[in-house]
Amino acid sequence: MQSELARKIRVDSQECVNSLSAIDDALYVIGGKWKLRIIASLSDAPLRFNELQRRVRGISARVLSNELKELELNGFVKRRTLQTKPAVVEYELTPYSDTLSDVFLALNAWGTMHRKRIRQYQFTPS
Repeated sequence: MQSELARKIRVDSQECVNSLSAIDDALYVIGGKWKLRIIASLSDAPLRFNELQRRVRGISARVLSNELKELELNGFVKRRTLQTKPAVVEYELTPYSDTLSDVFLALNAWGTMHRKRIRQYQFTPS
């Protein structure tokens, strides 16, 4: 008996390979602990580096810097240097980041459901 997931994503072995390849590509670009948190933190407005670091709790300056470089290379974030004294650097989302809106909605829905499920099992006597 096939699971619902198997019925939705796997029609034949070649489609399965293609699907896994696409998933690998997506996880390579947005996977990890920090990338989606950084993107979500920038969704309201552009932020300076230190403001962004405060908003993304627990991230070190070095890791944030590396993650921002990768997000910029993949077209999700734009680094902007303002012509002020001293120079101010802001980070903002690009229009391409909007392509992740369905991903955020799906992760939010799944995360909410999963948290409820885990809590239900924690408080249900064995």
